[in-house]
Amino acid sequence: MSKRRDPNAEFDLFIPALGDLSLRDQREVMERPFFSLQKRKRLKPIEYRSPDGEAWVRVQAIPDYGMATIWDADILIWAASTLNRMKQQGLNDLPRTLTTTPYDLLRAIKRGTGGRDYQELQAALLRLQTTSITTSIRATTRRQKAGFNWLDSWTFDTDVETEQPRGMTLTLSDWVYEGIVNEKSLLTMHPDYFLLSGGLERALYRIARKHVGSQQGGWLCRVEVLRDKTGSDAQPKEFNRMLRRVIEADQLPDYMMEPAETVDRSAAVMFRRRGEAEAMALAERTRAEEDRRARFDADRRRTEQVDAKMDHLAGRR
Repeated sequence: MSKRRDPNAEFDLFIPALGDLSLRDQREVMERPFFSLQKRKRLKPIEYRSPDGEAWVRVQAIPDYGMATIWDADILIWAASTLNRMKQQGLNDLPRTLTTTPYDLLRAIKRGTGGRDYQELQAALLRLQTTSITTSIRATTRRQKAGFNWLDSWTFDTDVETEQPRGMTLTLSDWVYEGIVNEKSLLTMHPDYFLLSGGLERALYRIARKHVGSQQGGWLCRVEVLRDKTGSDAQPKEFNRMLRRVIEADQLPDYMMEPAETVDRSAAVMFRRRGEAEAMALAERTRAEEDRRARFDADRRRTEQVDAKMDHLAGRR
């Protein structure tokens, strides 16, 4: 298992702004299963309820298009990142409809720009528009819930003579838009996220980014809870096998994973920031050296005190 190569690694003089786009995603979406983890058409609904029962999500697809995938969600990350940049530039009235070109969007999410890539982009827009979500997230009362699709609408303009795509628009649903314009709901993402080739890898990165962030000490999660959070429809035994492969491949940006156990010996995974182990080892060596010096200084002071006392007694004789 390895990262996908960036198809647009070379600098493009015509779109310099895209390289400056700081990636953002909605924290409410990152830790819960809103997307299919597979590229084949998924029709089986996602049913999720948090361990405390407070948050629940139901995702449904229509047979014609299937459920929106975690790769389709790249378009929503681009939208969140674009609106966040507009806000940073001082724009007060952020638009719910974004205008771009298929070429620029594909480049921004590190995809190719061939004919098939444009076809897949249109298929992704269809899935985002037709996938239905019902959730208690952001509800003000226990009986309240929200229903929405990711996109309300989209357009794809094609040149009449060349049949090449020229411009496009996408209109975010109210639920998505409101989550993006609330600045506290966004988290930064590593740009190499787009290069992760596996759906489970992507889900695990998003979960780690939400729960671990930049804190030290890591975050421990039971495997069964992790399976629910990813929305995987794999059987537990198969999920465990897939999880081991991701841990062994060690490809997640910023985070590393290792097998662990909870206090009741349940199978779990420990997520840590990369470099934390080295930092902790350095800190431990520093503390050991400080303790050694403190003991040395204490021994020296005691020796000096004993010598001074002996000299004093010798003087009195």
